Amino acid sequence: MAPTSTFVGLPVIPPMDPSLNATSPKARGIQKVFEAREQAEGAGATVRRSIGTPNLRNFTPFLMLDHFSVAPGAGFPDHPHRGQETITYLLHGAVDHEDFAGTKGTIFAGDLQFMTAGRGIVHAEMPHDDGEGTSNIGMQLWVDLPRDLKGCEPRYRDLRASEIPVATADEGKVTVKVISGRSYGVDSVQELAYTPVWLLDATIQPGGKFTQALPAGWNAFAYTLEGTTTFDTGATTQQVPKYHNAVFEQKGDQVLAQVPADAEEAARFILVAGMPLDQPVVQYGPFVLNDASQVRQAIMDYQSYQNGFERAENWQSEIGKSMM
Repeated sequence: MAPTSTFVGLPVIPPMDPSLNATSPKARGIQKVFEAREQAEGAGATVRRSIGTPNLRNFTPFLMLDHFSVAPGAGFPDHPHRGQETITYLLHGAVDHEDFAGTKGTIFAGDLQFMTAGRGIVHAEMPHDDGEGTSNIGMQLWVDLPRDLKGCEPRYRDLRASEIPVATADEGKVTVKVISGRSYGVDSVQELAYTPVWLLDATIQPGGKFTQALPAGWNAFAYTLEGTTTFDTGATTQQVPKYHNAVFEQKGDQVLAQVPADAEEAARFILVAGMPLDQPVVQYGPFVLNDASQVRQAIMDYQSYQNGFERAENWQSEIGKSMM
């Protein structure tokens, strides 16, 4: 799908960043590590939520992270958004999308969709039935928008697996899909999310060591998908098994990780970093604004089909009808 509006976001790779250009980079420490436990969400879906829980709430600019599993017959039927972005990364299967502006599409394993809700969108996200009844698995990250971009027009950018550059290091023992940002000198496709976010899908084979510089002062975490990753903080090491979120300290220049040579399997994790936003967050479900009056206005606008939600009146998605 082509973008529906001009890109007005901030640059994903900050120029002259002190950490990206550090001559003696220091490793980031770890604030906390916790397991993402399964819970029900949407209509019949299950998610492992690790941001947007009591363990980690409003980790600016991140609002929510779900590791979801959606079987045919379940899904996320028609629902609104305002004031944030969503990034969906599909790991297995396929997911259909449809919104009230007539935008439709399907992302497949390895693909992503970057959606900027801006002033308002109503859409549905439903599993694409392959006829075999298998579950569709992926990650969805909610990202806050800067105050002056919350009223922007909605925008989509599908990123296909074939468009994602891949970096390799340590004699092939480290592989990084550079979805957004920079890794080992490889830059991602630009103009994805409006709020600057780095998203790297890293796999480390036994005996491999991973070194990743991150922009100075950005908040960062790693969500582990496979195996056990050993993170090196410079003073200590910490082993993190799969389905855990490791939250890094803001201090430091880089993230270090490795897998022992005698490990039985490789480790895979999603490393995410984002530029902190110096603004209050008031969230009511899918409405994310800066004060309570704006949230009340969003609810009123959605219910009365105005100020961005005009096209919601009498609209119903085709893909969500089975759930309505």
